[in-house]
Amino acid sequence: MEGLAVAAKPMIKVAAVCGSLRKGSYNRGLIRSAIEMCGGNGPVAGMQIELVDIAPLPFLNTDLEVDGGFPAPVDAFRKKILRANAYLFASPEYNYSLSGPLKNAIDWASRAPNCWADKPAAVVSAGGNFGGGRAQYHLRQVGVFLDLHFINKPELFVHAFQPPPKFDSDGNLIDPDTKERLKQVLLSLQAFTLRLQQ
Repeated sequence: MEGLAVAAKPMIKVAAVCGSLRKGSYNRGLIRSAIEMCGGNGPVAGMQIELVDIAPLPFLNTDLEVDGGFPAPVDAFRKKILRANAYLFASPEYNYSLSGPLKNAIDWASRAPNCWADKPAAVVSAGGNFGGGRAQYHLRQVGVFLDLHFINKPELFVHAFQPPPKFDSDGNLIDPDTKERLKQVLLSLQAFTLRLQQ
């Protein structure tokens, strides 16, 4: 009706965490594509995704916690995780599980107070025969203890080495079908986040 203002959806801030440290990682490429979808005139409005770098984090060692404080890289990482409304994880599958760098990052942010608690999350992966699926399922198990609330569907496992090509030589996502599936994951995360915020 004329004169009635339509309430805009709040901007959802998403912290994206990649389990691979390689610049050309396909999983990092999934996150780059997600960031593009949420920026400018991208198809997913109302979300802002920031890739939070986990490379500077030291190996978890509680001896590094001095006087109740954390090392500077850990403190900066935890603050970014706390500020986010939701999380997007992307991880390769290493030995039937999630990667060591990702587990290390998760563990640092779970130190009291747990930065992950009561927030929504989504997970995507790219890899070999299973597309990183076993890493995703282990991450979901970890999420139970962390009180993370993962979206159930859609799931996105990218079989990176099966034709047609999904990524270019720099690790950028180029497959239109995979892009569409990634968009649906983001829309689901957005809807779930808004529902939990009510």
